Amino acid sequence: MSKLKIPVHTVHSGILQENAVMLGDRLIKKLKIPAHGPILLAFGSFRQEVTVIPVPRSENLRVSEGLARKTGWKARNVLNASYIPGSRTLRLGPLIGVLVSREHPERPERLFGPITLFCRELTNACHTQGAFVYFFTPEALETTSSTISGWVYDEGWKKSKLPIADVINNRLTTRKAENKPSVQHFLAEVKSRYGTHFFNEKFLDKTEVFDALRRDPALQRYLPESHPLSGFAILKRMCGHYPVVFLKPVRGSLGKGILRISREEGGYRLQSTTPLGTRKQSYPTLAKLFQTIAPKMKTTRYQIQQGLPLMEIGRRPVDFRALVQKNGKGIWGVTSIVARTAGNNHFVSNLARGGSLSTVREAVGKSSIPPGAKESANLQLPRAALAIAKGVEANIPAHFGELGIDLGMDQSGRTWLLEVNSKPSKNDNTPLNDTKIRPSVKQMIQYCRYLAGL
Repeated sequence: MSKLKIPVHTVHSGILQENAVMLGDRLIKKLKIPAHGPILLAFGSFRQEVTVIPVPRSENLRVSEGLARKTGWKARNVLNASYIPGSRTLRLGPLIGVLVSREHPERPERLFGPITLFCRELTNACHTQGAFVYFFTPEALETTSSTISGWVYDEGWKKSKLPIADVINNRLTTRKAENKPSVQHFLAEVKSRYGTHFFNEKFLDKTEVFDALRRDPALQRYLPESHPLSGFAILKRMCGHYPVVFLKPVRGSLGKGILRISREEGGYRLQSTTPLGTRKQSYPTLAKLFQTIAPKMKTTRYQIQQGLPLMEIGRRPVDFRALVQKNGKGIWGVTSIVARTAGNNHFVSNLARGGSLSTVREAVGKSSIPPGAKESANLQLPRAALAIAKGVEANIPAHFGELGIDLGMDQSGRTWLLEVNSKPSKNDNTPLNDTKIRPSVKQMIQYCRYLAGL
C-alpha cells in the first residue's frame, strides 16, 4: 500500500463528470494505480467508482463540484492518500468527526461554547496534516443515514452533509448526552457498518477507576486508600485512620462538590468548595457531621479518599495534570504535565476554582519537599502518568486515545494518583492563538491517522 499527501482541487462539473477524476501522472506512478479500469474512491463512509484520467505535469487530484458536494470537500484541500491494490481503492483522509455537546448557530464566534477555539485550532492542524475534520452534536443523530449533518470551517462555520467519519472523538461534556439512546445506537451502528473507530467513548467514575487499578499490583503504590462512601461506618473508620479525608462525587469534575473532613480540637471540621471560596463548619462529633452529609448522599454518590499532605507553595496545595495521549503508532506517551496551585481560600487546584498554572520545575523548586525528590520529580511524574494510563486501558473495557491524569506529590516527594479524566478539558489550559498549534492537537491527529490506516 503506497501513501502520500496530495492537494485536492474542485473543478466545474462541465469540465469533469462525477464518475471521473484527474490525477497527475507522477502521482499515479507513486501510488501505483493501474492505468486501465475504474477504481473505488473512498473518503470516510463515502464510496464511488471513478475513472482516473492521467494529467501530465500535475501534482494534484481534481474532482467535479458534484463529487465535492457528496464528500463535503472545499474548493481546495490537502489530504493523505493511499492506494490498496487488492480492492482497487484510493483512500483519502482521514476523515475525523468530533462529537460535541451543543451548537449555537446564532453565535458563530462561540458556535460550540468554550471549546470553539479548540475546534478552530484542530481544523487548522488538519489542514497542515492532510486530514479533514467536522463537528456534530447528538441532535444530528436522530435519523439513521449514511451521511451526517456537521459543521466545517471554511472562512466561517458552514453546515453540510458529510460522510460518516473514519474516526470519531467523543467530546460530549455530560453523561446524560452520552447515554442518549440515539447516541449509543449511532455508535454501535457506525462501528459495525463502516468500521469507524470511536475513542474516549465514555466517562469514567472514580469508584470504577480505583477498583480497576487496584487489580494491578504495580499500580497500588500510587493509590491512596479509597472506598465508596456507603454509610457512617466507613466514614468513622477512615477518619480514625487519617487526620484528613476527602469525599469526592463519583461523577464530579472541576472540583465541584468536594468535601474535606479534618480532625480538630474538640471535634471535626467540614470544608466544602463554593465559587466564592471554602465554606467551613465545625461539629462536636463525627456523628453530627454525618447528619449534614447524609441528605447529600441521597442524590450524589461519593468516594471517600485518604487525605494526602500535598506539597505546598505559600500554604496553598499543589497538584499536577498530565495529558497522556496515544501517538501515530498507537503507543501511549506523556504530551504535557503542568502544576496547578490552589487559589486563596480554596483546597482544590482547578482553574475553575481560582487555581493557577506553572511548570513542574517552577512549582517543585518553590516547594519545601526534600532536595532529592525535587531532582526526581521530572522523572517520577511522567512515569506514574504513563503507568496509570496503561492500567486504565488494561483494566477498563473501553477505547481511550487521551486521558487527563491528576497526580499529587506529598511533602516527602511520593507520587499519588488523585483522579483520571477521560474528557481532558480543551478550554481551561493554555490560551490559544490563531497561529500556534499545540503538540496535543497534533498528537490527536497522528493517532487518528494511525487508527484510519492513513
